[in-house]
Amino acid sequence: MSLLSSFLPSSANSSACAPGSACGVTDQQTASVRPTYRLDQTAEAYTVTVNLPGVTKDNLTVDAEDGVLTVTGRRSWQKPGGWTALYRESADAGYTLSLAYDDAVDTDKISAALTDGVLRLTLPKAEARKPRKIAVA
Repeated sequence: MSLLSSFLPSSANSSACAPGSACGVTDQQTASVRPTYRLDQTAEAYTVTVNLPGVTKDNLTVDAEDGVLTVTGRRSWQKPGGWTALYRESADAGYTLSLAYDDAVDTDKISAALTDGVLRLTLPKAEARKPRKIAVA
C-alpha cells in the first residue's frame, strides 16, 4: 500500500459530492459540502489541512474510529433582525470529510486545531513507520 493511499477519501464519503460542491440543494435546504483538504507529511507526522469557512469550534467534531478519520462541521449565517436577503450566494452548510488511514498513524496522539475556518489535524506516525538509521556492525 502506498503512503498516499492511506489517506484517500473513504468509500463512505467518496461518492457524496465533489469537493466544495453543494450537491444540488435548493435555497430552502441546508447544503451538504465535502470540504477541500490538503495532505502533507514530515518524518514525524502527517498533516491534514481542511478548509471549513464559517465553522466554529462549537460546531465541529473530529472522530478517529476503525481506520477512518471523520470531520463533521456546520456553519450558519446569522442575519441581523429585520433584514431580508435579496440575494445570497452563501447558505447554511454541513461539512463532512472521511479519510481512511492504516496503522501508519498513532491514533492516540492525533491533535486538532481550528483557526479562522482552517482545521489543522496532526496525525503522528507510528514508531514502526518512522524513518530510522540502521547501525552497521
